[in-house]
Amino acid sequence: MSLLTTNGLVKHFGGLTAVNDVNLSIEENETLGIIGPNGSGKTTLFNLLTGFFLPSSGRVFFQGRDITRLSPEKRVSMGMVRTFQLVSVFNSLKVWENLVPCITWSYKFHHSFWRFLTSSSHSTWDSSLEALKLVELEGYAHAVTAELSYGDRRLLEIALSLSLKPKLLLLDEPFSGLSDVEITKVLSLLKILKSKVTIVIIEHKISAIVDFVDRLSVMNEGHIICEGDPSEVLRDSLVNECYWGKEEMFEEEGQREASLDQN
Repeated sequence: MSLLTTNGLVKHFGGLTAVNDVNLSIEENETLGIIGPNGSGKTTLFNLLTGFFLPSSGRVFFQGRDITRLSPEKRVSMGMVRTFQLVSVFNSLKVWENLVPCITWSYKFHHSFWRFLTSSSHSTWDSSLEALKLVELEGYAHAVTAELSYGDRRLLEIALSLSLKPKLLLLDEPFSGLSDVEITKVLSLLKILKSKVTIVIIEHKISAIVDFVDRLSVMNEGHIICEGDPSEVLRDSLVNECYWGKEEMFEEEGQREASLDQN
């Protein structure tokens, strides 16, 4: 049984159809990349998967359960966790304090909440430090979050997601705004996580994920127009056409990826 599936997912905004008859099937421990030109419907699809938007029609299933009408909070409690294009952390708090709300939430759904309330603050600190160690930010635990680089704040956001104990981690353009050095750092973390959690990643920097994902899906005008092995997808004529308006052939795959990154 697939971890996540969608059946005929559609989302209208007035006269605009942002997502049109999308059928996804994501297997447990798979890493799926979703790419496409700007405005192709990628983030809208994420919002439908995570409950931030309700579909105009179609269904979303998680572990065989119909979750189409469930709230984002209910989906998080089931193990669906996401990040956003813009880093979402509490800049005025210390780095470790950012994790406290997520740890509280995790205890509420994965342990006895009374046990959490009666445990010492030291336990909260331990849990926070454990999450920070996963992203190599434990040395900044007592720093004010605003003092972190943008790349480290992205890592902190991923730590927040991991503290919620996800079964499915959805990453919306995690490399956006990062330098090449920061991208390498985040990608190294994701490669470690790949064996521990199912990942779906939206990303414009295709060259950064082509060797990371197991499967690549391409969206254009709300549809999934191609999916499969990443190297084969990038050679597909429909994929080339949706980016440049005509079929393009490249002698070097690296040249194709670099051109796709610019879209």
